[in-house]
Amino acid sequence: MSLSPAQQLLAVTQQLAQLGLNKGTSGNVSVRLDDGLLITPSGVPVEALTTHSMVFLDWEGVAESGKKPSSEWRFHRDILQARPEVNAVVHTHSMFATTMACHGTDIPAFHYMIAAIGGDDIRCAPYALFGTQALSEVAVQALVGRQACLLAQHGMIAVGHDLQRALATAVEVEQLCEQYWRLLQLGLVKRLSAEQMRAVHAQFVGYGQWHSTRASSS
Repeated sequence: MSLSPAQQLLAVTQQLAQLGLNKGTSGNVSVRLDDGLLITPSGVPVEALTTHSMVFLDWEGVAESGKKPSSEWRFHRDILQARPEVNAVVHTHSMFATTMACHGTDIPAFHYMIAAIGGDDIRCAPYALFGTQALSEVAVQALVGRQACLLAQHGMIAVGHDLQRALATAVEVEQLCEQYWRLLQLGLVKRLSAEQMRAVHAQFVGYGQWHSTRASSS
């Protein structure tokens, strides 16, 4: 028996907390519907969430009566509108992704799994105030050709064909950010060349879930 969109949202939000990728009321998750999106509510801790907590939002940004969507609804809506192949958006304030986002730099091709995110790096979008259209615009741009990005002084966004794939990408990005942070403690970081990364991208074609979710690199 398949889960409803609200049940999927609740399950993934709980998984994010269990994995330590979000704590308290941080982060938010959305899933595409035919006439809009379903998104987690504003300011509700994960332990208090139910399927009835989830908020329907139409493509104009109008929420269902009596409910308040996450303050980050703008980038959820705009990402889904800009990326028709994406059906789910996960936003986290996970420790290592957020640490590297506060560092304000892209994550380079230090490991071949960077290619799983869609290109030769994980971009860090410039800082913009949370909950604003400005943040949405820099996030959408940073996600061009990518399955995830960092948000400067903020956190991480991961997208996917469905919620489980978006979650898997968030987990992968957090791991890569931790590895990169640890490498920085050792000094100079070796990077794969453009030629080596082209070979990785070619190897990923048809491999596992990534071939069906990766955007073309740019």
